[in-house]
Amino acid sequence: MTEELRKQIRDIPTHPGVYRYFDTEGTILYIGKARNLKKRVSSYFVSKSDYNFRLRTLVSRIRRIEYTIVSTEYEALLLENSLIKQFQPRYNINLKDDKSYPFLVIKNERFPRVYAMRNPVKDGSEYFGPYASVSTMKSILDLVRKLFLTRSCNFSLTEANIQAHKFRVCLDYHIGLCKGPCEGLQTEEDYNNSISNIREILKGNTHLAVQHLEERQQIAIAELNFEEAQLLKEKIGQLQKFLYKSTVVNPSINNVDVFSIFSNEKYAFVNYLRVVNGTIITTDTSEFRKKMDETDSEILTLAIADLREKYASDSKEIITPFQLLLRIEGVKFTVPKLGDKKKLIDLSKKNAFSYFQDRLKANELNKDRRKNTELLSQMKLDLGLKEIPYHIECFDNSNIQGAFPVSAIVVFKNGVPSKKDYRIFNVKTVVGPDDFATMEEAVFRRYRRMLEENTPLPQLIIIDGGKGQLNAALNSLNTLGITDRVDIIGIAKRLEEIYKPGDPIPLSINKKSQTLRLIQQARDEAHRTGITRHRKKRNQGSLQTSLTKIPGIGEKTSEKLLAHFKSIKKVKDASVEEIVAVVGKSMAEKVRKSLGI
Repeated sequence: MTEELRKQIRDIPTHPGVYRYFDTEGTILYIGKARNLKKRVSSYFVSKSDYNFRLRTLVSRIRRIEYTIVSTEYEALLLENSLIKQFQPRYNINLKDDKSYPFLVIKNERFPRVYAMRNPVKDGSEYFGPYASVSTMKSILDLVRKLFLTRSCNFSLTEANIQAHKFRVCLDYHIGLCKGPCEGLQTEEDYNNSISNIREILKGNTHLAVQHLEERQQIAIAELNFEEAQLLKEKIGQLQKFLYKSTVVNPSINNVDVFSIFSNEKYAFVNYLRVVNGTIITTDTSEFRKKMDETDSEILTLAIADLREKYASDSKEIITPFQLLLRIEGVKFTVPKLGDKKKLIDLSKKNAFSYFQDRLKANELNKDRRKNTELLSQMKLDLGLKEIPYHIECFDNSNIQGAFPVSAIVVFKNGVPSKKDYRIFNVKTVVGPDDFATMEEAVFRRYRRMLEENTPLPQLIIIDGGKGQLNAALNSLNTLGITDRVDIIGIAKRLEEIYKPGDPIPLSINKKSQTLRLIQQARDEAHRTGITRHRKKRNQGSLQTSLTKIPGIGEKTSEKLLAHFKSIKKVKDASVEEIVAVVGKSMAEKVRKSLGI
């Protein structure tokens, strides 16, 4: 530590505040807060064996210290939060300024509009949010618009303009979404009553809106206005349904913030729930990347300031999973051990852990995609393909001496099987054991259909077989005129040799290469799929033959019986009534006599 730094540290007061570390170029390295500035800053320059490499690097780069004194630790926390967002120092946890999150606004105007917006402005309007989920925001907006009709137009509805008949009702009025204040068809008092109810719902005070609607319903009944009463009953039902879906704990738990954290060695995930009248009106999970081995307590403290500021929370109680040193004037901190508040903290923990699992899966998926992209890029080079084969299709034929022939097509996308895209073709035009003709038919039918449906073609086609099968497939591609649009190769079973069209010599590929392994995997998958379908078809054929040997039982009747009972044994075990229900009394009698039922 330089003499200049020692002097700066000696002059730092013992008040709460925020400190900032700068390097030789005047760049902010780190921003922190402290209840005692002098004690906290001095602690960095005391040699400690448990300092990690990153912390030692930070200390070695500090050349200047600045600080700001505040009145309380919470004020220091808020200032630290703001400065980190502004300067994004290298050694601080990243805090993002989420001004792009959507809000719901009640516009400051006569006959206020209610709509969504992303960048609030100080114009006297009321803003609710921000909402971490756009879908949640939209569902709430749709609900309040259906329950309490408000205008969507941007007309200047001054009394003078309405009296002068400057405006005409729009489509919203005719379809029952607006009461027409623009033509004076709705009073300002009635409109503002709707706005008051919307305001309470957006604040989370849904029960007050239900109470208001119930009072209006009783008035309508007393006035024998049963149509209006029924409409109000439906609205109460919608609101209660929304309330039921939202209520998670005792409604007496009101205006409470809930925070929990889940972390590993690199990341921390903080979940925030805002609860009003037992209803969660806000939920958010934030991800923090650790920079200086921050503890869960340090991260949670920072997150509380960040999230309460972001959601403009004025809750007087904060529920946390463990004790924090943080103190906020007028706010009670609770660490529940049981009861409804414990249920809330458990729910918050589940949300944080679930978010962590989702991020882990996403990271693994991205890692696999990057790995597969490298493999497919190498495959392009090894096989001399026109494009990286993100979409691969492999063909294989299965039959026994020409009986029950099928062709299987398996699809690989981004290097992994896409089983929903697998297809099986029952051979239609080939008679006898002709593998080449079978392959030609399957390839032709597959890509004719893809061309008709304007479906993207694969970058690579793999044919299970040698030169004969490859040439047969190529004939179909030539007929369809797509030879120059796709690459095609054949893999011969005996020596696992790879052939390309027009080249009598197999490609020289390392037998242990990932390219050959992927080709073999696709070939084996096609073979397995084809064999499975072939066996099923063969077994069905054998069973059907057994049934058709019964006098008077034809193919259609046998197909019905097999489709329903699945096997001869189940037909034998079935009651006569069950067989009658499938094929009728006459046929059932023939089956019964023949099988000895």
